Amino acid sequence: MDNSSEYTYKMRYWWVNHGQTYEFEVPGDFLWSPKNQIDGSRSQHYDFMTEIEPGDFVFSHSDGKIRALGVAISSAYTSPKPEFRTKGSNWSSTGWQVDVSFQELKQPFEPQEYFDEIKPLLPKKYSPMQSTGKVQQAYLFEITQELFEILLSHSDVKLTSLGDIKPYLADHETQDEIHETEITQRVNIGPLEKDNLVKSRRGQGIFKTNVKMIEKECRVTKLRDKDFLIASHIKPWKDSDDTEKIDGNNGLLLSPHVDKLFDSGLISFSDNGDLLISSKLNVDVLKIWGIKERLNAGRFSPEQTAYLKFHREKRFKP
Repeated sequence: MDNSSEYTYKMRYWWVNHGQTYEFEVPGDFLWSPKNQIDGSRSQHYDFMTEIEPGDFVFSHSDGKIRALGVAISSAYTSPKPEFRTKGSNWSSTGWQVDVSFQELKQPFEPQEYFDEIKPLLPKKYSPMQSTGKVQQAYLFEITQELFEILLSHSDVKLTSLGDIKPYLADHETQDEIHETEITQRVNIGPLEKDNLVKSRRGQGIFKTNVKMIEKECRVTKLRDKDFLIASHIKPWKDSDDTEKIDGNNGLLLSPHVDKLFDSGLISFSDNGDLLISSKLNVDVLKIWGIKERLNAGRFSPEQTAYLKFHREKRFKP
C-alpha cells in the first residue's frame, strides 16, 4: 500500500466474527453493528467500528473458519440496519456501517489449526481467541500486524488481488458530514447561505447552476444532457472556502463513472486538457468504460487551472 497520498494513516488490522450475518455482509461488501448493546451500554467491540479507516484490512471469521479477507474503503458512518431477515432481530434499527471490499477464500481454514503460531501474537486485551484456542463470541477485534501476516500466510487471497486502489475509492462521507454539520451550526451566515453551501456538497443548487454556465458537456464522454451529469468539485468541497464551494470555475460536469475516478484522484487533467491516469488505476477499468487512455478534454480557463493545480497536487495519485 502507498501511504504517501493524502490518506495518511497507520495501517491497522481487524478480525470480524460474522456468525449470523456472513451471508449478507461479505457478499454485500460491508460491516454493520449496533452502536450499543441491547441494554444500552457501550461495547468496545462496536466502538472499534469507529476506528476503522480506509486501507485497513479485515479478516472475516464465520462458522469456525477464516472465510474472507477485505480492505476497508470507508470510515464508519451511521446507517439503518440492513435487511438481515430474521438475523439480528433484537438489534437497534440504526448502527455503524463500514464499506469493505471483500474477497472470499477458495479454501477457508480453521485458525485453531495454527494456534501454536497464533497464540503468542494474541492481544492481551480484546483478543479474538481465548488461551484455549476457542474463538471469542463478540463482533470486532483489532489484531497486530504480526498476527495478520500469520493469517495471511495461510490464506489463498493475496493483497494484490484486492487492488491497491481500494482505499482511494472511499467516498469521504464521514468527513463531509462532519463539515456539513459545522456549516449548519455557524452563526455568521444566514439560512440561504447555509443552504447553498450544503447543497453544493452534492453538486446541487447554485453551484451546479454556476458550473453549467461554464461547462457544456462531460469533458471525457462528451455527453451533453445535463440531467445525467454530476457537477463535481475540482478542489474538494470540504477543502474549499465558502466562495470556492459555489464557484462555477471550481466544477466540472462529469458522467457519474468519470466523476468517481476524478473524485478519487485516479484521473486528473493537465492545464491543456490531457487526461492524467493514476498508476493505481487498472487500465482495464478505462477499457470497460470506453475511456481512451490518450484523450484531450480541451483547454481550461486560468480560473479553472488554479483549481486543477490543487487537484493534481493534493488529490491525484500519480
